[in-house]
Amino acid sequence: MNEIPPSSPSPATDISRSPARFNSPLFIWPAALGLALLLFFGLKAIANFFTHESTDDAFIAGHVVSIAPRIAGQVTAVHVLDNQLVRSNELLIEIDPADYAITVAQKQSAAVSQDANFRTIIAGVELMHAKVATAAASARKARADADAAESTAKKAQADFDRAQNLVKEKTISSQEYDGALAANTKAQADLKSAQENADEETSKVDEAQKQLEAAFAEKEMAFSQFSEAQTNVAAAKLNLSYTKIFAPAAGRVTRKAVEPGDYLQVGQQIMSIVPAEVWVIANFKESQLDAMRAGQPATVDIDALGGRAFAAHVDSIQAGSGAQFSLLPPENATGNFVKVVQRVPVKIVFDEPLPAGFVIGPGLSVTPSVQVSQFIVPAWLVALAAVVLTGASVWLFRFLTGRKAKG
Repeated sequence: MNEIPPSSPSPATDISRSPARFNSPLFIWPAALGLALLLFFGLKAIANFFTHESTDDAFIAGHVVSIAPRIAGQVTAVHVLDNQLVRSNELLIEIDPADYAITVAQKQSAAVSQDANFRTIIAGVELMHAKVATAAASARKARADADAAESTAKKAQADFDRAQNLVKEKTISSQEYDGALAANTKAQADLKSAQENADEETSKVDEAQKQLEAAFAEKEMAFSQFSEAQTNVAAAKLNLSYTKIFAPAAGRVTRKAVEPGDYLQVGQQIMSIVPAEVWVIANFKESQLDAMRAGQPATVDIDALGGRAFAAHVDSIQAGSGAQFSLLPPENATGNFVKVVQRVPVKIVFDEPLPAGFVIGPGLSVTPSVQVSQFIVPAWLVALAAVVLTGASVWLFRFLTGRKAKG
């Protein structure tokens, strides 16, 4: 007996079942959740559009310390490699110190000689002090002798005057008169000799005083030469210390252009050190600066880290456009003028440390976004919009499925 095969469902039956499937809670609730998320992120994107300013004309900036020798000489050793991390005061380069060590020895010998000369002159000054004191004492003694001789001469003159009167009266003999005359003559001669000796000793005091003043002047010159010699020694030692070049700051070595055996000149740039501290220079359009202020929060997406975002804030805004501070600033007073939107550098500082395992240095591209105003979407508005959108979606699905069923 032949079996009658079961009849296959007709397309109309499948279409009639479709509305039931779309009306199922297993479809409506996931759809509602998806629409709510879509609404949330859409509103967030709209809020960011009106409250944030961003630009892709932004780069990482940082301090670049140029290393150059202070003296000329041949390099004997290089202790660092390209892109190597160094600590502050770490030895980088050594220059042959032989010539500078010899100079230090020469300057030290000259300083010893000047020191001995200065000590000799000091002793001469002390000797001149003693000579002045001796000459002053001799002058005082000579003046005292002159005063004594003057007293004797006055007495002899008085005796001679009396003798003259007495001899006229024939009271004394001619012999006694001659004795008084001889005594007076001798006393007057002794007075003159004592006065001349006193004047000579006084002139010796003046001469010793002038020699002392000359010794003082020579002492000042010797002291100046001694100080110069000491300064030369210090300068020579300083140049000797410059034969070793140390890192002025911690950072990474870049653009190393020195090898052992190279002869370096003073000021020749041989490498650079980039410290770990970096910031962002963002060139915003002048039309974006209306509400931008220092201290406003920002986020910075670093391209070298796959667009990873970091918290930051606006540090300062340059007082003028970047074009105005370029090597050849524009001169709009000549020729035809075409208005061009200017870019103004804005310094943005990171609020969180950058990852240590990555090399982030000046010149890397970033995309900063600065929050210039606040706009908060209320949670009830998001929930209401989600409910409304979900209901509208359900109605749309039912309408479409209903039309298919009728067709």
